[in-house]
Amino acid sequence: MPAVRIGLVGAGPWAKIFHAPMIAGGPETELTSVWARRAEAARDIAGHYGASVAPSFEALLDTVDALVFAVPPFIQAELAAQAALAGKPMLLEKPLGIDLAQAEKLAQAIDEAGVPTQVMFTNRFSPRIRQFLEQARAQTPIGAVGSYINQAALPGGTFATPWRVEKGALLDLGPHVLDTLDAAVGPIVTVRGEGDPQRWYILTATHDNGVISQAALSLTSPVVTDVAGVKVYTEQGELECEFVGKDGDPEAPGVIRREFAAVVTSGVAHEVDIHRALYIQRLLEQAAPTH
Repeated sequence: MPAVRIGLVGAGPWAKIFHAPMIAGGPETELTSVWARRAEAARDIAGHYGASVAPSFEALLDTVDALVFAVPPFIQAELAAQAALAGKPMLLEKPLGIDLAQAEKLAQAIDEAGVPTQVMFTNRFSPRIRQFLEQARAQTPIGAVGSYINQAALPGGTFATPWRVEKGALLDLGPHVLDTLDAAVGPIVTVRGEGDPQRWYILTATHDNGVISQAALSLTSPVVTDVAGVKVYTEQGELECEFVGKDGDPEAPGVIRREFAAVVTSGVAHEVDIHRALYIQRLLEQAAPTH
């Protein structure tokens, strides 16, 4: 089958490090065109992969089969709704929007348009983490702990982007941890948060089977290497997974690419789609500081 023509929306650090090489890394997809608010950044990525630079988002929609988003959540929420009206399948970033209202509005637009989606919960596309989740689901959990601690949003950091600095670890790192805990231990019924999302934030979740899990989140801790993963303690023993990250499982980008190409060609949404992301964003809202 011919490669799916992909339009990349955004040209920031993560688009350059992860999204663009992932799209161009195999025969299933072709990086056809790039659009970003900063034209020079779009030209930098496009030139490296022999893609064109779209003069506008509307022009991008006219030249591709599907879209991959790598922009801040408040921009994604607006543009993805526009793409849904154009009938474009989408690989979306988490969180869906900067708040729950944006996420719900986007989900409604996508449902009304009937376009298939996949969401970039990167850990869910790692074969080794999929094996961890399969093992965890087959055992009887007692409790679980998660962590995602790094220095990405410290001043001068590559990912010290305005929305991450303002919103902190809950909105950026929280989706990965909550999604993994939920998938490994069981559906989360309630979750509460304590601390300061801009410094150190603790989540305590109760699952539908009565198990309690906890997680620590920080984007501003001066660690040498990221501390990121989940441990599940079960009646049968202990299970552990380390999150993918930019230097993690080298198989994950290929899995994301192949499965998104299948979503586009089949017209059937991925298991990890906008509804999964909306479910996680509702948990984030529940866990947000009350003050």
